[in-house]
Amino acid sequence: MKRLSVIIVTYKSENDIYDCLNSVWQQCDIAKEELEVVIVDNSPECEPMFGKLRKMYGDGIVLIHNTHNGGYGQGNNVGIRRATAPVILIMNPDVRLATPFFHAAVEAFEKDPQLCMYGAKQMQTATMVSRNSFCCTYMMNGYIRTIMEALCNRLDWYLPRYCYFSGSCFFINKEKFEAVGLFDETVFMYGEEDDVHFRMIRRYGAHFTYDTSLRYIHPTHDRKPNLTYELTMAKVALINNEKNGYPRRKTLRNLIAMCNCRLWREQLKVRFLHCSPEWRDMLAEYRKELEKLKS
Repeated sequence: MKRLSVIIVTYKSENDIYDCLNSVWQQCDIAKEELEVVIVDNSPECEPMFGKLRKMYGDGIVLIHNTHNGGYGQGNNVGIRRATAPVILIMNPDVRLATPFFHAAVEAFEKDPQLCMYGAKQMQTATMVSRNSFCCTYMMNGYIRTIMEALCNRLDWYLPRYCYFSGSCFFINKEKFEAVGLFDETVFMYGEEDDVHFRMIRRYGAHFTYDTSLRYIHPTHDRKPNLTYELTMAKVALINNEKNGYPRRKTLRNLIAMCNCRLWREQLKVRFLHCSPEWRDMLAEYRKELEKLKS
């Protein structure tokens, strides 16, 4: 009987998937026969990668070539529907598990039927801590959100009612997730976590656990400024919040406040630390675009 199903959605991810799976098996602290790994590939052509994976793992993993590239959420939904375990681990292909990872989470779900989600501590490298293990909901004043998010991540102070886990790696109760509708497939990519958290908490209450002893590496510290990414995240936040009854104007106000905080920080870094102005300049453009949406 499977106790845990790991779902990994890939898209031209051959450079990542082998190390990702290697970390899964290296950090597997439950019986191998209790673990199920499901890979859903959204790429137009998957056979070269799937052929190598079959040679490496045989029937030890489930390989699914998606019928179309419906996005991150849709791909995960395909994997979840195929999964047979009661507990799901959603995992990005560029994630590397850094500690024994499964036993504590699976036992927590088995001991507590009310438990909805279980999060772990995100790292940038094996020794560099990330500040993105969880984020605060966009249904929160942007200035308060920025301060609270930074402080809570620094202190590992997780507040279940207000904080959602990074979508790159988290455990979730399959039955409960199916009952709230799984990922929203109208959202192609990015920003799914806040929506999932909201729907789970609305139906089942704040039954979430954050375990700092479980660590995974998800390197994001070298990302470059990307206005398209920022605007996509903003538009997804608007869609999700409006769907869940939170007014569009409030979401925009929160987004602008958050942008102001980030922009002030970058302006200080440019002035006093002589950092590159590329982040500052991108955020200034981002704020202009948010103001246009507001009007």
